[in-house]
Amino acid sequence: MEIFDLSGKVAMATGANGGIGLAIAAALGRAGAEVMIVGRNRTKCETAVKRLQGAGLRAAYFVADLTGEAACKDAVAATVSSFGRLDILVNCAGITFRKQPEDLTLDEWNSVLATNLTAGFLCSQAALLAMREQGGGKIVNVGSMHTLFAASHTAAYAASKGGLLQLTKSLAVAWAKHNIQVNAVLPGYIDTELLQSALQQVPGLEQRVLGRTPAARWGRPEDLDGAVIFLASQASNFITGASIVIDGGYSIYG
Repeated sequence: MEIFDLSGKVAMATGANGGIGLAIAAALGRAGAEVMIVGRNRTKCETAVKRLQGAGLRAAYFVADLTGEAACKDAVAATVSSFGRLDILVNCAGITFRKQPEDLTLDEWNSVLATNLTAGFLCSQAALLAMREQGGGKIVNVGSMHTLFAASHTAAYAASKGGLLQLTKSLAVAWAKHNIQVNAVLPGYIDTELLQSALQQVPGLEQRVLGRTPAARWGRPEDLDGAVIFLASQASNFITGASIVIDGGYSIYG
């Protein structure tokens, strides 16, 4: 449908050289957008872009540690230089340390907050300049089930993702006047490398999660495609500050 068509649009997706981020980048590309993948690992970025290009999509990559303000500005500048504009920003970069809160070091806490929250803030600030000049844009922040829930081993991660949702709402209020819509998706337990490592590190996780999920399966990265395309397209022009839970029903039980 034309209302979901992203032809002529340019997207920058952070943390998109694997897992959920790469699936989102591919979905944006299939919807017609040109995509800049931003990540820390050059080899993974190169592999991701080759995969997208092999599928006939227009994509490039930029290597950066987005915990610094200059790097975020450089990533946006590289996107505009490569593709001529920036219409869509997807903040998906994220890390975690699965430890009890008393065992988290300050460096680990700061690292999670810097990557999961501060980088999203800095990239959004940098994107604002490009989007404002062209009359609008879309920002999609990738939260988590841990935006709404927490576990004893996710103190830093849950804090960062909860903060990301509040940042989403604040930016939505501040930038509506620039025709920039800012929304979030909150994926549940998605079958990626991060989930597989969690299953190894957290005893009983599989039984607890699948036992409470009506869909009775793990999510797949492509399960986010529809919601992200919706929020990146003109179909969501009157939606801002919202969040869409994508969890197979896990959160139904509060």
